[in-house]
Amino acid sequence: MWPFDLAFMQRALVAGLVVGAAAPLIGAFLVQKRLSLMGDGIGHIAFAGVGAGLLLDVWPVWSALVVAVAGALGIEWMRRTGLAGDLVLALFFYGGIAAGVVIIQASGALNARVLEFLFGAILTVSTGDVWIILGLGATIVAAVVVAGRALFAVVVDEEAARVAGLPVDALNSLLAVLVAVTVVVAMRAVGILLVAALMVLPVGAAQAVARSFRGTLIGGSIVGVASVVVGLTIAREAPVAPGGTIVLVAALAFAVATIASRRRPAGMPGAPVAEPPRAHGHAH
Repeated sequence: MWPFDLAFMQRALVAGLVVGAAAPLIGAFLVQKRLSLMGDGIGHIAFAGVGAGLLLDVWPVWSALVVAVAGALGIEWMRRTGLAGDLVLALFFYGGIAAGVVIIQASGALNARVLEFLFGAILTVSTGDVWIILGLGATIVAAVVVAGRALFAVVVDEEAARVAGLPVDALNSLLAVLVAVTVVVAMRAVGILLVAALMVLPVGAAQAVARSFRGTLIGGSIVGVASVVVGLTIAREAPVAPGGTIVLVAALAFAVATIASRRRPAGMPGAPVAEPPRAHGHAH
């Protein structure tokens, strides 16, 4: 049915639903850890991977995935050395975008293909793209289902998680890798420059009304999916960029949810920032 009666809209819908559901799942952990801009930084690292793919004549999605995962693990390793998180992100943030520009210029591929990765081109995804997005999205969801409680314990209180016997360093590395995978999954939909927004804005909207971290996870995915459906519908009707429209819908949802939460009666409980982690039983 309209607006998804055409094949390219159906492919865009499937890819968008995966991205809209998976990106906030990882974004929720970043928001809880006060690292909301980490997705943005890794997105810029992925841009260097796109440039490497164009230079080496390989599919940019795979090269971006390799470089993004390596960069995410590098950020996590440097964070453990005691460097401030914002300084580490700045190093990779600017280094990644600069490396991408230099490599792409050297490859002579500074054209419309680059713009697809920068700003997204969800309406042009192929059937092969959809299958890859489905596979990577399923990996993200499975990782959250299996390790979600342990990850939550780590992002809330690393020291308590260590005392509980959780492998904190390994879990932090897992979260970094999942952020990199999420960035690569979402870059065809909304673009590298906007991928962090789709990871964070739906989470912010859900957090404003949810009463638990699990509620934030579920609500964030719902807002992400709804943003994709509404954004694609608007893009089908009007000549606007679908990726930017999806993010604008998510931003509007965030604004509305935040205003609504401020207007609650004084005695009505709001959404808590965190739940007490139940890592002791899980670790054993």
